[in-house]
Amino acid sequence: MADYEIHMASKDAKTKLSIYAANVLQKNDNKNLLVEDVMNKTSDVLLFTETDQKWITNLNNNFSNVYKYKVEVPLDNTYGMLLYSKYELIDSNVKYIVEDTIPSIHTKLILPSKDTVQIFAIHPAPPTPSHNPSSVDRDAEMMKVALLTRNSKYPVIVMGDFNDVAWSETTELFQKVSGLLDSRKGRGLYNTYNANSFIMRWPLDHVFSSAEFRVIDIQIGNDIGSDHFPFYTKFSFEPELSSEQELAEPSKDEIDTAKKQIKMENKNS
Repeated sequence: MADYEIHMASKDAKTKLSIYAANVLQKNDNKNLLVEDVMNKTSDVLLFTETDQKWITNLNNNFSNVYKYKVEVPLDNTYGMLLYSKYELIDSNVKYIVEDTIPSIHTKLILPSKDTVQIFAIHPAPPTPSHNPSSVDRDAEMMKVALLTRNSKYPVIVMGDFNDVAWSETTELFQKVSGLLDSRKGRGLYNTYNANSFIMRWPLDHVFSSAEFRVIDIQIGNDIGSDHFPFYTKFSFEPELSSEQELAEPSKDEIDTAKKQIKMENKNS
């Protein structure tokens, strides 16, 4: 049997959740490419990052009849977000947990089984020479979400453009503290960036889940005119089997390290 971090779904799994996440590239004018790729998938949840008002207007025209629930955050700074769902969203909030220009979406989703899932959609800022030259802000946002996940009484999914690879120290610590699992592990890299390079590509877009979920399918989407490829994940929801794939509890040192990274951001703000 392959060494998957998230096991394959059971044959008799009844409750399923499919997610399509894409960094659309704000300046991308080929919006029809994204629409076509989304329509080729049967996704329950759509997450789009880098969405300004033009993007949101276009996507609403195409998808609002099918996706009855949404959270919109149109921004012109490449950190806009748009979350669509076929399933009911409740307690939806847009939060700026590190910088007042970089949002995250916090919401709960009601599955067809009537179970509640906590959703966090994030797009932390990468290190750049002109703004945030270190990774302090990105790391702090990921650690804050990791602690929120750890304290959640609901199953959790965290998704988005993390601007970080799965094997970095930050993402590994994020997993240890949050207890979330990586559907890629054991299956391949599924690189999403840079779509404009055949050689230099990394997995920067992620969908992490708690142990109640199992994998039915994961795919990389088609070229949508962005510098990212979309990332598609289809889960089963099988909480009765969660103990088979739960990660070990984080150590005190790991929790303390996460808190120190948050404090570093507070000092810089």
